[in-house]
Amino acid sequence: MTQIPLIELHLHLEGAAPPDFIRRLAAEKKVDLTGVFDERGSYVYKDFEGFLKVYEAATAVLQTPEDYARLTSEVLERSRDHGAIYTEAFLSPDFCGGRDIAAWRDYAAAMQEAAQGVDGIEMRGIITCIRHLGPDKARETAICAAETAGDFITGFGIAGNETVLEPQDFAWAFDCAREAGLGLTAHAGEFRGADSVRAALDDLRVSRIGHGVRAIEDLALVDRLAEDGIVLEVCPGSNVALRVYAKLGAHPIEKLRERGVKVTVSTDDPPFFHTDLMAEYDALDAAFGWDDEMIRQVNRTAAEAAFCDDATRAALLKRLE
Repeated sequence: MTQIPLIELHLHLEGAAPPDFIRRLAAEKKVDLTGVFDERGSYVYKDFEGFLKVYEAATAVLQTPEDYARLTSEVLERSRDHGAIYTEAFLSPDFCGGRDIAAWRDYAAAMQEAAQGVDGIEMRGIITCIRHLGPDKARETAICAAETAGDFITGFGIAGNETVLEPQDFAWAFDCAREAGLGLTAHAGEFRGADSVRAALDDLRVSRIGHGVRAIEDLALVDRLAEDGIVLEVCPGSNVALRVYAKLGAHPIEKLRERGVKVTVSTDDPPFFHTDLMAEYDALDAAFGWDDEMIRQVNRTAAEAAFCDDATRAALLKRLE
């Protein structure tokens, strides 16, 4: 178990909601969540589409800015307890006020205030449009992001079902976010292959790729990632849980790193995948022999790639030394 401070760049806020927190909130609101949990109280699903349905059902109990403030505090406290000193959380105006800008401002303010109240960890928000909801809603999400860009909302990305539509369909939203000065990332190369990663780079011009691991299927693309300094937000436990790879030993993170690609490590939706940030590194050590120097190097890469101001970055790098 490493004692090195850890930095996470790929965490879905709702997906990090502990099951016991969601059950408490559902009881308060008298929301029926039949089918969301198994007999042990964990989230239950069979495949990626089932995962998305359970995810959205659990998210349905989060209905007010106060709910999201409570969620933010709960998630950050648990992340901190598992070694994180900095996290970037994906936030979606689709779930927070239905992309209404005035409502979204209230949600964002509540989450920011809650984050500032948790000692020992910093948080920044990456606004995400949801791919399977289509490009028109993505435009509205991008406007919400642009209107609230600043010291807390620092990035923009796309998540959701990677198997529908194409990155180019969302170019307007990414151009809007880019003009607002937001850092850009995109989920790609998880449930679609290397072409998905290439399209995200070409059509959305992102500096980071969420997952991106199936780039390994095209070594010319891998070399491009390395040469261009594109950072991958790799979530090994998630990839195994969702059967992108059968086991961690078959995961390409080490091959990508050895070929010069900048890799970082995150948990994605930790309670859904029965993981945490410390557990990810313990598993990587067991599978690939990642020692403390390797872990420090990967987290240095994460600090350098973080969508934060220079003072925060300098402070993170100092803690890593």
